[in-house]
Amino acid sequence: MVVNTVITGGTLIQPDGTLDASIAIDDGTIVAIGERSDLPDAETTVDATGQLVMPGAVDVHVHLDDMFSNDTYGTASRAAALGGTTTFIDFAWQAWVSESSIFDEESTLLEGIERKQAKAEDSIIDYSLHGAITREDPEVLDELPKIIKEGVTSIKMFTAYEFGISNGFINEVFQEAAGHDLVAVLHTEESSICEVITEAQKRQGKGDPEYYPKARPDYAEAMAADSALRMAMEADCRYYGIHTTCRKSADVIEEYRNENHDRVRAETCTQYTVADDSLFDEVGLLPMAAPPLRKPDDNDAMFEHLSKGTLDVVSTDHCGYTRDQKQVENWWDGTYGMNSLQRSLPVFYDEAVKKRGFSPSFVVSKLAANPARVFGMPNKGTLDPGTDADIVVFDPDSTEPITSDNNESMSDYSVYEGREVGQVDKTFVRGELIADDGDVVGESGYGEFLEREIPEWEQ
Repeated sequence: MVVNTVITGGTLIQPDGTLDASIAIDDGTIVAIGERSDLPDAETTVDATGQLVMPGAVDVHVHLDDMFSNDTYGTASRAAALGGTTTFIDFAWQAWVSESSIFDEESTLLEGIERKQAKAEDSIIDYSLHGAITREDPEVLDELPKIIKEGVTSIKMFTAYEFGISNGFINEVFQEAAGHDLVAVLHTEESSICEVITEAQKRQGKGDPEYYPKARPDYAEAMAADSALRMAMEADCRYYGIHTTCRKSADVIEEYRNENHDRVRAETCTQYTVADDSLFDEVGLLPMAAPPLRKPDDNDAMFEHLSKGTLDVVSTDHCGYTRDQKQVENWWDGTYGMNSLQRSLPVFYDEAVKKRGFSPSFVVSKLAANPARVFGMPNKGTLDPGTDADIVVFDPDSTEPITSDNNESMSDYSVYEGREVGQVDKTFVRGELIADDGDVVGESGYGEFLEREIPEWEQ
């Protein structure tokens, strides 16, 4: 037997430990792990001596080709490939059709899924979708079993913005989603608090970057998380809290998770583990996102809660905007979100392992294994034989400063500019080499839509 590829000489990183071994790939699948002498001959041999061999990152929170991001699936997936991300999950909006038609009263979740699948035809990595409810239309409840048949097993709701929905309707969705064992994905900020503070800042002319994080305080995030979690637990609905930024919110999640371990999961994002609100003084509005960057103590809190399991996942909340869209005169005229896909794995590894002393396995669990498990992708986020050969060869010691000059994203900046991090050497998706030594070599359209299962969450 001759297999397609053998990666040899590296250290394999799994969430439960490391192994110095070779890994054999054939027909898109990992077929064996062991000593090189025990594995079949290969058409291609990759020498990973001195490097880490990791499952590809699974980013379950990205925004592509819609009102939240200029990035197409082509540009974003190329950025992801260079950064070691092999699967991502975007959002299929119930009520979004075009820049001028956010609130189309006739648009359905199923149509939203079809729109995003059409947009994703040039992706070079695998992708999936969360459904996203953006208006209080009872007919959407009838769509929930239909989207499950399409492989979409999670539904997102907002408590803020003009497309946020009321607690009353969120409560209805929780009750219906529980009956189908869907995962409810929640953006939690107490909208009225943020709106009142914002209006006060407008009256006072406080449009400088330093005022933005004060307009969306940590307690507003925690309050909304508490309300949403309480409703979800009353409905016996599975709850996933996205982009947790602060100690106050993580503490709320921990309280509910301790009592409802099989019903509560949550994430933070790379930026909330490495950056704080002092960055606004340094680079202006480039890091403006909602919720905002917090304080250094909140960075510490993210690692504390990642370590003890309150937070399962590190995602990016990637949004592709340009510098001129971000750097506006008054912060309220700017755009929310920052680009992170190309940098997330190297930056988080640098912070977690080199600066804070966590293991490489910790990184793999938060970036790959846990997100795949939480969202029903058993063939992703692992190096186990029989699963998809989504593999990253990463050199943590070959460090270079981050620069936006080689961005594959449409964003022309990086909030991590100048940080020296390790380098992704090679990225494979289902056995195919799609990024090699800083160059994208995968073919447009290679990525496939991933129909997800109803996930199994341990007790």
